[in-house]
Amino acid sequence: MLYYFFEYINKTFNPPGFEIFRFLTFRSALASITGLILAFYLGPKIIKKLQQNQIGEAKKADGPKFHWSKAGTPTMGGIIILLSVTIPVLLWGDLKSIYTILILVGTLWLGAVGFLDDYLKVIKKYPNGLIARYKLLGQVLIGLVVATVIYFSSDFNNYNTLTTVPFLKNVNLDFSILYIPIVVFIITATSNAVNLTDGLDGLAIGIISIVMIALALLAYFSGNINFATYLNIMYLPGSGELTVFIAALVGASLGFLWFNTYPAQVFMGDTGSLAMGGAFGIIAVLIKKELFIPILGGIFFLETVSVIIQRLYFKYTKKKYGEGKRVFKMAPIHHHFEMIGWPEPKIVVRAYIIAIILAIVTLVSFKIR
Repeated sequence: MLYYFFEYINKTFNPPGFEIFRFLTFRSALASITGLILAFYLGPKIIKKLQQNQIGEAKKADGPKFHWSKAGTPTMGGIIILLSVTIPVLLWGDLKSIYTILILVGTLWLGAVGFLDDYLKVIKKYPNGLIARYKLLGQVLIGLVVATVIYFSSDFNNYNTLTTVPFLKNVNLDFSILYIPIVVFIITATSNAVNLTDGLDGLAIGIISIVMIALALLAYFSGNINFATYLNIMYLPGSGELTVFIAALVGASLGFLWFNTYPAQVFMGDTGSLAMGGAFGIIAVLIKKELFIPILGGIFFLETVSVIIQRLYFKYTKKKYGEGKRVFKMAPIHHHFEMIGWPEPKIVVRAYIIAIILAIVTLVSFKIR
Protein backbone atom coordinates (compact mmCIF):
# COMPACT_ATOMS: atom_id res chain seq x y z
CA MET A 1 0.00 0.00 0.00
CA LEU A 2 2.82 2.37 0.86
CA TYR A 3 4.47 1.26 -2.38
CA TYR A 4 1.52 2.66 -4.36
CA PHE A 5 1.35 5.76 -2.17
CA PHE A 6 4.98 6.67 -2.76
CA GLU A 7 4.67 5.77 -6.44
CA TYR A 8 1.74 8.20 -6.72
CA ILE A 9 3.71 10.97 -4.97
CA ASN A 10 6.70 10.33 -7.21
CA LYS A 11 4.66 10.46 -10.43
CA THR A 12 2.54 13.44 -9.39
CA PHE A 13 5.03 15.71 -7.65
CA ASN A 14 8.39 14.15 -8.57
CA PRO A 15 10.07 15.17 -5.30
CA PRO A 16 13.81 14.46 -5.03
CA GLY A 17 14.73 11.16 -3.40
CA PHE A 18 11.35 9.45 -3.77
CA GLU A 19 12.47 7.40 -6.77
CA ILE A 20 14.23 5.09 -4.33
CA PHE A 21 10.87 3.53 -3.42
CA ARG A 22 10.65 2.14 -6.93
CA PHE A 23 13.74 0.00 -6.46
CA LEU A 24 13.10 -3.64 -5.63
CA THR A 25 16.19 -3.91 -3.44
CA PHE A 26 15.13 -0.95 -1.30
CA ARG A 27 11.57 -2.21 -0.88
CA SER A 28 12.91 -5.66 0.00
CA ALA A 29 15.15 -4.15 2.66
CA LEU A 30 12.19 -2.22 4.08
CA ALA A 31 10.07 -5.39 4.07
CA SER A 32 12.77 -7.33 5.92
CA ILE A 33 13.21 -4.61 8.56
CA THR A 34 9.45 -4.24 8.96
CA GLY A 35 9.04 -8.02 9.37
CA LEU A 36 11.80 -8.16 11.97
CA ILE A 37 10.39 -5.23 13.99
CA LEU A 38 6.87 -6.65 13.85
CA ALA A 39 8.07 -10.06 15.07
CA PHE A 40 9.91 -8.40 17.98
CA TYR A 41 6.83 -6.32 18.78
CA LEU A 42 4.13 -8.97 18.31
CA GLY A 43 6.12 -11.88 19.76
CA PRO A 44 5.84 -11.06 23.48
CA LYS A 45 2.21 -9.97 23.13
CA ILE A 46 1.11 -13.13 21.32
CA ILE A 47 3.17 -15.38 23.60
CA LYS A 48 1.52 -13.77 26.63
CA LYS A 49 -1.91 -14.23 25.06
CA LEU A 50 -1.18 -17.90 24.33
CA GLN A 51 -0.04 -18.41 27.93
CA GLN A 52 -3.14 -16.71 29.33
CA ASN A 53 -5.35 -19.01 27.27
CA GLN A 54 -3.23 -22.06 28.16
CA ILE A 55 -2.50 -22.81 24.52
CA GLY A 56 0.57 -24.96 25.10
CA GLU A 57 2.33 -27.94 23.59
CA ALA A 58 0.92 -31.26 24.77
CA LYS A 59 3.15 -34.07 26.04
CA LYS A 60 4.00 -36.37 23.12
CA ALA A 61 3.95 -40.01 24.15
CA ASP A 62 5.75 -41.03 20.93
CA GLY A 63 8.47 -38.41 21.33
CA PRO A 64 11.68 -38.46 23.39
CA LYS A 65 11.00 -38.53 27.13
CA PHE A 66 13.42 -35.67 27.70
CA HIS A 67 11.07 -33.49 25.62
CA TRP A 68 8.26 -33.94 28.13
CA SER A 69 9.59 -30.97 30.07
CA LYS A 70 8.59 -28.82 27.08
CA ALA A 71 4.92 -29.63 27.58
CA GLY A 72 2.99 -26.45 28.22
CA THR A 73 5.26 -24.23 26.12
CA PRO A 74 3.02 -21.90 24.07
CA THR A 75 2.42 -23.16 20.55
CA MET A 76 0.65 -21.76 17.45
CA GLY A 77 3.42 -19.16 17.35
CA GLY A 78 3.26 -19.36 13.57
CA ILE A 79 0.71 -16.56 13.94
CA ILE A 80 3.64 -14.26 14.79
CA ILE A 81 5.41 -15.21 11.56
CA LEU A 82 2.33 -14.94 9.34
CA LEU A 83 1.41 -11.49 10.63
CA SER A 84 5.02 -10.31 10.41
CA VAL A 85 5.19 -11.45 6.78
CA THR A 86 1.78 -10.37 5.53
CA ILE A 87 1.87 -6.78 6.81
CA PRO A 88 5.24 -5.88 5.21
CA VAL A 89 4.17 -7.44 1.90
CA LEU A 90 0.95 -5.42 1.95
CA LEU A 91 2.95 -2.28 2.71
CA TRP A 92 5.92 -2.66 0.35
CA GLY A 93 4.93 -5.25 -2.26
CA ASP A 94 3.30 -4.91 -5.65
CA LEU A 95 -0.10 -6.41 -4.92
CA LYS A 96 -0.96 -6.53 -8.62
CA SER A 97 1.86 -8.97 -9.31
CA ILE A 98 0.73 -12.53 -10.00
CA TYR A 99 3.83 -13.72 -8.16
CA THR A 100 2.91 -11.78 -5.02
CA ILE A 101 -0.70 -12.95 -5.15
CA LEU A 102 0.19 -16.63 -5.53
CA ILE A 103 2.83 -16.75 -2.80
CA LEU A 104 0.79 -14.71 -0.33
CA VAL A 105 -2.43 -16.66 -0.89
CA GLY A 106 -0.60 -20.00 -0.80
CA THR A 107 1.26 -19.21 2.41
CA LEU A 108 -1.82 -17.90 4.22
CA TRP A 109 -3.92 -20.85 3.05
CA LEU A 110 -1.45 -23.39 4.40
CA GLY A 111 -1.11 -21.31 7.57
CA ALA A 112 -4.88 -21.60 7.97
CA VAL A 113 -4.72 -25.39 7.49
CA GLY A 114 -2.01 -25.58 10.12
CA PHE A 115 -3.94 -23.27 12.45
CA LEU A 116 -6.98 -25.55 12.23
CA ASP A 117 -4.78 -28.56 13.02
CA ASP A 118 -3.25 -26.78 16.03
CA TYR A 119 -6.65 -25.57 17.19
CA LEU A 120 -8.11 -29.07 17.18
CA LYS A 121 -5.06 -30.53 18.98
CA VAL A 122 -4.42 -27.87 21.57
CA ILE A 123 -7.80 -26.28 22.26
CA LYS A 124 -10.29 -29.01 21.35
CA LYS A 125 -7.90 -31.70 22.68
CA TYR A 126 -8.24 -33.98 19.65
CA PRO A 127 -5.17 -36.26 19.99
CA ASN A 128 -4.28 -36.19 16.29
CA GLY A 129 -5.65 -32.78 15.42
CA LEU A 130 -6.97 -32.38 11.90
CA ILE A 131 -7.59 -35.76 10.26
CA ALA A 132 -4.63 -36.53 7.97
CA ARG A 133 -6.70 -36.79 4.80
CA TYR A 134 -8.26 -33.38 5.41
CA LYS A 135 -4.85 -31.82 6.01
CA LEU A 136 -3.64 -33.46 2.80
CA LEU A 137 -6.72 -32.17 0.98
CA GLY A 138 -5.89 -28.61 2.05
CA GLN A 139 -2.33 -28.97 0.75
CA VAL A 140 -3.45 -30.54 -2.51
CA LEU A 141 -6.05 -27.82 -3.14
CA ILE A 142 -3.56 -24.96 -2.91
CA GLY A 143 -1.14 -26.97 -5.02
CA LEU A 144 -3.82 -27.32 -7.68
CA VAL A 145 -4.54 -23.58 -7.58
CA VAL A 146 -0.89 -22.59 -7.98
CA ALA A 147 -0.20 -25.19 -10.68
CA THR A 148 -3.35 -24.38 -12.66
CA VAL A 149 -2.69 -20.64 -12.65
CA ILE A 150 0.90 -21.13 -13.83
CA TYR A 151 -0.13 -23.69 -16.44
CA PHE A 152 -2.92 -21.62 -18.04
CA SER A 153 -2.02 -18.00 -17.28
CA SER A 154 -0.56 -15.85 -20.05
CA ASP A 155 1.83 -14.38 -17.45
CA PHE A 156 3.82 -17.60 -17.67
CA ASN A 157 3.74 -18.15 -21.43
CA ASN A 158 6.76 -19.86 -23.00
CA TYR A 159 8.04 -21.29 -19.72
CA ASN A 160 4.97 -22.40 -17.77
CA THR A 161 5.91 -26.11 -17.62
CA LEU A 162 9.70 -25.74 -17.79
CA THR A 163 12.19 -26.12 -14.96
CA THR A 164 15.96 -25.62 -14.67
CA VAL A 165 18.08 -28.77 -14.49
CA PRO A 166 20.85 -28.53 -11.85
CA PHE A 167 24.49 -28.50 -13.02
CA LEU A 168 23.57 -28.63 -16.74
CA LYS A 169 23.97 -25.62 -19.02
CA ASN A 170 21.23 -24.67 -21.48
CA VAL A 171 19.09 -27.62 -20.34
CA ASN A 172 15.53 -27.14 -19.17
CA LEU A 173 13.18 -30.01 -18.42
CA ASP A 174 9.61 -29.78 -19.68
CA PHE A 175 7.13 -31.42 -17.30
CA SER A 176 4.46 -31.04 -20.01
CA ILE A 177 1.11 -32.63 -19.09
CA LEU A 178 2.59 -33.91 -15.82
CA TYR A 179 3.20 -30.35 -14.62
CA ILE A 180 0.09 -29.94 -12.46
CA PRO A 181 0.42 -33.22 -10.49
CA ILE A 182 4.17 -32.63 -10.04
CA VAL A 183 3.60 -29.14 -8.61
CA VAL A 184 0.90 -30.48 -6.28
CA PHE A 185 3.34 -33.13 -5.06
CA ILE A 186 6.15 -30.58 -4.55
CA ILE A 187 4.08 -28.15 -2.51
CA THR A 188 2.58 -30.95 -0.41
CA ALA A 189 6.00 -32.54 0.12
CA THR A 190 7.83 -29.35 1.15
CA SER A 191 4.99 -28.36 3.47
CA ASN A 192 5.14 -31.71 5.25
CA ALA A 193 8.96 -31.81 5.22
CA VAL A 194 9.28 -28.60 7.24
CA ASN A 195 6.53 -29.85 9.53
CA LEU A 196 8.58 -33.01 10.23
CA THR A 197 11.74 -30.97 10.81
CA ASP A 198 10.06 -28.73 13.38
CA GLY A 199 11.00 -30.85 16.38
CA LEU A 200 13.87 -29.00 18.06
CA ASP A 201 14.07 -25.44 19.34
CA GLY A 202 15.04 -23.14 16.47
CA LEU A 203 15.71 -25.96 14.00
CA ALA A 204 13.07 -25.49 11.29
CA ILE A 205 12.80 -21.70 11.43
CA GLY A 206 16.58 -21.20 11.33
CA ILE A 207 16.97 -23.46 8.29
CA ILE A 208 14.03 -21.76 6.57
CA SER A 209 15.80 -18.41 7.04
CA ILE A 210 18.93 -19.77 5.35
CA VAL A 211 16.96 -21.35 2.51
CA MET A 212 14.97 -18.16 1.95
CA ILE A 213 18.09 -15.99 1.65
CA ALA A 214 19.25 -18.21 -1.23
CA LEU A 215 15.78 -18.12 -2.79
CA ALA A 216 15.71 -14.32 -2.54
CA LEU A 217 18.88 -14.12 -4.61
CA LEU A 218 17.54 -16.60 -7.18
CA ALA A 219 14.22 -14.76 -7.45
CA TYR A 220 15.98 -11.43 -7.91
CA PHE A 221 18.38 -12.83 -10.51
CA SER A 222 15.55 -14.55 -12.40
CA GLY A 223 13.58 -11.29 -12.64
CA ASN A 224 16.56 -9.23 -13.81
CA ILE A 225 17.38 -9.72 -17.49
CA ASN A 226 21.04 -8.80 -17.03
CA PHE A 227 21.64 -11.26 -14.18
CA ALA A 228 19.54 -13.95 -15.85
CA THR A 229 21.56 -13.60 -19.06
CA TYR A 230 24.87 -13.61 -17.18
CA LEU A 231 23.95 -16.74 -15.19
CA ASN A 232 22.31 -18.31 -18.26
CA ILE A 233 19.04 -19.04 -16.44
CA MET A 234 15.44 -18.49 -17.46
CA TYR A 235 14.46 -14.82 -17.43
CA LEU A 236 11.11 -14.60 -15.64
CA PRO A 237 9.70 -11.07 -15.95
CA GLY A 238 8.14 -9.97 -12.68
CA SER A 239 9.55 -12.79 -10.56
CA GLY A 240 11.84 -10.33 -8.79
CA GLU A 241 8.78 -9.12 -6.88
CA LEU A 242 9.03 -12.35 -4.88
CA THR A 243 12.11 -10.84 -3.26
CA VAL A 244 9.91 -8.49 -1.23
CA PHE A 245 7.92 -11.42 0.16
CA ILE A 246 11.03 -13.50 0.84
CA ALA A 247 12.80 -10.59 2.54
CA ALA A 248 9.78 -10.06 4.78
CA LEU A 249 9.81 -13.78 5.59
CA VAL A 250 13.51 -13.73 6.46
CA GLY A 251 12.98 -10.75 8.78
CA ALA A 252 9.95 -12.35 10.39
CA SER A 253 11.77 -15.70 10.77
CA LEU A 254 14.78 -14.13 12.45
CA GLY A 255 12.46 -12.22 14.77
CA PHE A 256 10.61 -15.42 15.63
CA LEU A 257 13.90 -17.27 16.15
CA TRP A 258 14.67 -14.80 18.96
CA PHE A 259 11.83 -16.39 20.94
CA ASN A 260 12.13 -19.91 19.50
CA THR A 261 15.83 -20.48 20.15
CA TYR A 262 16.79 -22.93 22.90
CA PRO A 263 15.13 -23.01 25.37
CA ALA A 264 12.10 -21.99 23.33
CA GLN A 265 9.54 -19.54 24.69
CA VAL A 266 7.12 -20.47 21.90
CA PHE A 267 6.72 -23.09 19.18
CA MET A 268 5.49 -22.25 15.70
CA GLY A 269 3.20 -25.29 15.55
CA ASP A 270 1.65 -26.49 12.32
CA THR A 271 0.42 -22.92 11.81
CA GLY A 272 3.98 -21.93 11.02
CA SER A 273 5.60 -25.11 9.74
CA LEU A 274 3.01 -25.95 7.08
CA ALA A 275 3.02 -22.33 5.87
CA MET A 276 6.82 -22.03 5.78
CA GLY A 277 7.24 -25.35 3.99
CA GLY A 278 4.54 -24.45 1.52
CA ALA A 279 6.16 -21.07 0.85
CA PHE A 280 9.45 -22.84 0.11
CA GLY A 281 7.77 -25.12 -2.43
CA ILE A 282 5.68 -22.40 -4.06
CA ILE A 283 8.65 -20.06 -4.51
CA ALA A 284 10.76 -22.86 -6.02
CA VAL A 285 7.92 -23.59 -8.44
CA LEU A 286 7.41 -19.93 -9.36
CA ILE A 287 11.10 -19.34 -10.16
CA LYS A 288 11.43 -22.66 -12.00
CA LYS A 289 13.95 -24.20 -9.60
CA GLU A 290 11.93 -27.22 -8.48
CA LEU A 291 14.77 -29.70 -9.04
CA PHE A 292 17.00 -27.73 -6.66
CA ILE A 293 14.71 -28.46 -3.71
CA PRO A 294 16.53 -31.65 -2.56
CA ILE A 295 19.83 -29.70 -2.61
CA LEU A 296 18.80 -26.36 -1.13
CA GLY A 297 16.35 -28.01 1.27
CA GLY A 298 18.69 -30.92 1.94
CA ILE A 299 18.02 -30.96 5.69
CA PHE A 300 14.26 -31.08 5.11
CA PHE A 301 14.81 -33.80 2.51
CA LEU A 302 16.95 -35.86 4.91
CA GLU A 303 14.40 -35.53 7.72
CA THR A 304 11.62 -36.75 5.43
CA VAL A 305 13.64 -39.64 4.01
CA SER A 306 14.59 -40.77 7.53
CA VAL A 307 10.90 -41.08 8.43
CA ILE A 308 10.11 -42.98 5.23
CA ILE A 309 13.04 -45.38 5.74
CA GLN A 310 12.10 -45.96 9.37
CA ARG A 311 8.47 -46.78 8.57
CA LEU A 312 9.20 -48.98 5.56
CA TYR A 313 11.90 -50.94 7.36
CA PHE A 314 9.72 -51.40 10.43
CA LYS A 315 6.83 -52.73 8.32
CA TYR A 316 9.15 -54.97 6.31
CA THR A 317 10.84 -56.56 9.35
CA LYS A 318 7.54 -56.96 11.16
CA LYS A 319 6.06 -58.80 8.19
CA LYS A 320 9.16 -60.97 7.68
CA TYR A 321 10.24 -61.65 11.27
CA GLY A 322 7.08 -60.93 13.25
CA GLU A 323 8.80 -58.09 15.06
CA GLY A 324 9.42 -54.62 13.72
CA LYS A 325 13.00 -53.31 13.75
CA ARG A 326 14.30 -49.76 13.30
CA VAL A 327 17.14 -48.23 11.34
CA PHE A 328 17.28 -45.14 13.57
CA LYS A 329 16.76 -45.00 17.31
CA MET A 330 13.95 -42.54 16.56
CA ALA A 331 12.72 -40.65 13.50
CA PRO A 332 12.86 -37.93 12.23
CA ILE A 333 16.63 -38.14 12.31
CA HIS A 334 17.14 -35.17 14.63
CA HIS A 335 15.64 -37.31 17.40
CA HIS A 336 18.10 -40.08 16.52
CA PHE A 337 20.97 -37.72 17.24
CA GLU A 338 19.35 -36.76 20.53
CA MET A 339 19.04 -40.42 21.49
CA ILE A 340 22.75 -41.04 20.91
CA GLY A 341 23.62 -38.19 23.23
CA TRP A 342 24.00 -35.04 21.13
CA PRO A 343 22.75 -31.93 22.99
CA GLU A 344 19.82 -30.20 21.29
CA PRO A 345 21.68 -26.90 20.59
CA LYS A 346 24.57 -28.83 18.98
CA ILE A 347 22.20 -30.63 16.60
CA VAL A 348 20.55 -27.35 15.63
CA VAL A 349 23.80 -25.45 15.01
CA ARG A 350 25.26 -28.31 12.98
CA ALA A 351 22.08 -28.39 10.90
CA TYR A 352 22.51 -24.64 10.29
CA ILE A 353 26.08 -25.22 9.11
CA ILE A 354 24.97 -27.93 6.68
CA ALA A 355 22.09 -25.74 5.45
CA ILE A 356 24.50 -22.87 4.75
CA ILE A 357 26.82 -25.20 2.83
CA LEU A 358 23.89 -26.51 0.78
CA ALA A 359 22.71 -22.96 0.05
CA ILE A 360 26.21 -22.06 -1.18
CA VAL A 361 26.34 -25.21 -3.34
CA THR A 362 22.96 -24.29 -4.84
CA LEU A 363 24.08 -20.77 -5.74
CA VAL A 364 27.52 -21.82 -6.98
CA SER A 365 25.96 -24.53 -9.17
CA PHE A 366 24.84 -21.85 -11.63
CA LYS A 367 28.46 -20.97 -12.40
CA ILE A 368 29.97 -24.47 -12.56
CA ARG A 369 27.66 -25.90 -15.18
